[in-house]
Amino acid sequence: MAAALAATGRLRQALRGPPGWKGPCSRTRIRLRELSSSPPQPSASAVRTAFLHFFRDRHGHQLVSSASVRPRSDPGLLFVNAGMNQFKPIFLGTVDPRSELARFRRVANSQKCVRTGGRHNDLEDVGRDLSHHTFFEMLGNWAFGGEYFKEEACSMAWELLTQVYGIPQDRLWVTYFNGNPPEGLAPDYESRDIWLSLGVPSTQVLPFGPLENFWEMGETGPCGPCTEIHYDLSGGMGPPQLVELWNLVFMQYNREADGRLQPLPQRHVDTGMGLERLVAVLQNKHSTYDTDLFSPLLTAIHQGCRAPPYRGRVGMADEGRTDMAYRVVADHIRALSICMADGVYPGMSGASLVLRQILRRAVRFSSEVLQAPPGLLSSLVPIVVEMLGDAYPELRKNTAQIISLVTEEESAFLSSLERGRRVIERTLQQLGPCDLFPAEIAWSLSGNLGLPLDLVGLMLEEKSVQLDSAGLQQLAQEEAQRRSQAQQAKPAEKLEVRLDVHALGHLQKQGVPPTDDSSKYNYSLLPNGCYEFGACEAEIIRLYSLDGLAIDSASGGQRCGLLLDKTSFYAEQGGQASDRGYLIRKGQQDVLFPVIGAQSYGGFILHEVIAPETLKVGDQVQLYVDEEWRLGCMKKHTATHLLSWALRQELGPDTQQCGSHLSPERLRFDVATLVPLTSKQLEAVEEAVREAVERDEPVYMAEVALELATQVPGLRSLDEIYPDPVRVVSVGVPVASALAPTSQAALHTSVELCCGTHLLRTGAIGDLTIVGERQLSKGIIRLVAVTGEQAQQARDIGQNLAHEVEAVAARMNQGSHDVGEAQRLSKDVGRLSDTVDTAVMPQWQRRELQMVLKRLQRHANTAVRKLEMGLLLVKVVKQLCEQVPGTSVLLLSPQAPGKVLCACQVAQDAMPTFTAETWASVVCSHMGGKAWGSRVVAQGAGNTGDVEAVLNIARSFALSQL
Repeated sequence: MAAALAATGRLRQALRGPPGWKGPCSRTRIRLRELSSSPPQPSASAVRTAFLHFFRDRHGHQLVSSASVRPRSDPGLLFVNAGMNQFKPIFLGTVDPRSELARFRRVANSQKCVRTGGRHNDLEDVGRDLSHHTFFEMLGNWAFGGEYFKEEACSMAWELLTQVYGIPQDRLWVTYFNGNPPEGLAPDYESRDIWLSLGVPSTQVLPFGPLENFWEMGETGPCGPCTEIHYDLSGGMGPPQLVELWNLVFMQYNREADGRLQPLPQRHVDTGMGLERLVAVLQNKHSTYDTDLFSPLLTAIHQGCRAPPYRGRVGMADEGRTDMAYRVVADHIRALSICMADGVYPGMSGASLVLRQILRRAVRFSSEVLQAPPGLLSSLVPIVVEMLGDAYPELRKNTAQIISLVTEEESAFLSSLERGRRVIERTLQQLGPCDLFPAEIAWSLSGNLGLPLDLVGLMLEEKSVQLDSAGLQQLAQEEAQRRSQAQQAKPAEKLEVRLDVHALGHLQKQGVPPTDDSSKYNYSLLPNGCYEFGACEAEIIRLYSLDGLAIDSASGGQRCGLLLDKTSFYAEQGGQASDRGYLIRKGQQDVLFPVIGAQSYGGFILHEVIAPETLKVGDQVQLYVDEEWRLGCMKKHTATHLLSWALRQELGPDTQQCGSHLSPERLRFDVATLVPLTSKQLEAVEEAVREAVERDEPVYMAEVALELATQVPGLRSLDEIYPDPVRVVSVGVPVASALAPTSQAALHTSVELCCGTHLLRTGAIGDLTIVGERQLSKGIIRLVAVTGEQAQQARDIGQNLAHEVEAVAARMNQGSHDVGEAQRLSKDVGRLSDTVDTAVMPQWQRRELQMVLKRLQRHANTAVRKLEMGLLLVKVVKQLCEQVPGTSVLLLSPQAPGKVLCACQVAQDAMPTFTAETWASVVCSHMGGKAWGSRVVAQGAGNTGDVEAVLNIARSFALSQL
């Protein structure tokens, strides 16, 4: 037993893998054969399908498609890294009660997961062993709200593994939670007894502590004991070699901010089993890389490179790290393809930066270790699509785009990699035998050449050189501090009151209905063009302190959370900032209670309020939204829809919105496009929006069945969960007409699913100007726009700056013979360039002026250099004349190809018949140029390929005048 426990602990640390995967499946019932050394072995596709059909057909689970690997609403998460991510709102109790998610009871799926970057980061381990992956598929089943719990979950898992997959029972071991006395947690004997009742021998049911068998979502949040199913690789030949196969988590508690555990209002089951590991077991493979999920890729890699075939070696046995390179490339191209298909592209920050690191790591191993020619990575994409495209159709849809991106990124990085290699080699030559590789150089390789730091470390490791890790950590800390200070320069106001899972569970248990916020849509357009917002009277049903505790009253300037039975305030969601305003107690008109903002928690709208005087539960209040703020949001939101429509008109119907945020000040819109927008496209988009504004089209809104709305041809919708019924916003066309079966309205005007507040006619937008543009990552551009008066002001600023640029260009064309004046002109161009770069003005115009100013700056700098060189030439002429008094001197100085400077001085006794001005003019005219100066000293410039001939002309003219 001790040996089994030790083996379990060691192997769990080495092989522990995450659960999860979800996706479509065929309708064919599949029964997998028992494990056997003889073919046929079940394919990975059959294993995946069997899992989904088992839970759907035998146990009534609803199959849910895989969520995108881009987290929908978790800013702390770079990638979806577990099957449970999309169900977090259920666990946390924040799910919108009108959404489909709220109706889930028992669900099964297959989820795309990426574990690299952030808390779960397997990137540096990938390739070193036979088990780690950046992308994997997680098979999972869930039971929400007590639909079923431990006994059913364990029974289903045992049935699937032993009866459907045919895994011998004596090869399966299970673990359970052995309790944690310091936290008052008793051992999970219930799970232990369930396994024993299912026939698992007591010698194969092992207890473990909280590190192994107590699962937590994070530092805070839902958590609970888990029981794990392990597979014995030894097959009875020697001590057990256990690998974790399936993790069954029983969500029973919530980890509070102070570290305490509190029982959850509702219990849930959350299970996860890695497909790759399961397939390895069912195909009798000791490595996931030996399964049919990887073997086609490894074969293709060998065919496309100059390395020997893959042999599955690790560590010291893997000479030259060839097999490690095979694993890295095969794993990484899967992750790259999946992420790009979901709209995550290589970039400079966040998930996009991690993806770029993955790609560059793959390029490095492909080119340097496997000696593959450029293009190998992109040639592997179709193989990934063929293997996974049926489960994840987005791969087939975006194949061409993925290939293009991989090709482009590979090409760009290869040149940087070569330069980085030279830098490393040169640095190593200068190091002593015991010297550490300088942190500053590694940091520069990362920042300037884009070599990920882990890749730099790996390259040094291969040369048996250690990196100055302490110095590198210090540099990273300094950089983080600089970024933090920059972010704190203009902090955003955050609401302080929250409703946690317990507060929500208490409300639901008491039968408190969700907040009726339908009054947020209660406004009308008056004949004079003004908006009238309806009054809303409500009752305070709950008060909360800043720490989330329910209180009876608040006063004395205290900030508190206010829960009302109904509200007219818009709670922040869908990218629209929340309303703010104030409320008064009914009958007490002279005391205003400011409402800072509102947030939605599972259908309950929590208002953050400052209470200058007493507010208490049961008070009747009247709500007043800040009308200017609300109207500003309405203008920006309707403008956002028009901007989205105009971009699709200009760039094509497949143009995708990747996010937006709006407030009364400005709107931000992220759009996916492989090619940057041209100035003409930006101008055309603005013009299309302005035309719609000038037409003052009506904006129609109505709630319709979600199924009907999503079937409209051309309807744009984000990857998010909508309530049912869903609100449809249509510009210029009544919603009923836009949703008609034969309607093509959504292809020609803005028709979107949206819960936001909108104008009733587009004319109130006034104007729209795109004033900013920034590439967030490869293929995603962020546009910033302003409307109304701000837009007009931006246009005015743009026109004024355009006039200034025209004026400085005119000055440049006039030319100058004075160095001081030319230098002033050059500085004026530089200052104007800085103004254009930072001004709030139309982005398309900014681009055009920047191009003009760059050209003018080059000309100004050239003019200054010429004049300075001319002054130097004049100085030399004067020195020569001083050495030989009474002598007249003319010098020519060849510059850039064909350019020639001229300077001359005429002796005093040679005038007035012979002057320097005339002499220089004759010479420069012959070169097609001009001259200037006085009778004594003059200079000029021209173009010639025969300086000697020009000197002869100068000499002849001088002799003719003397």
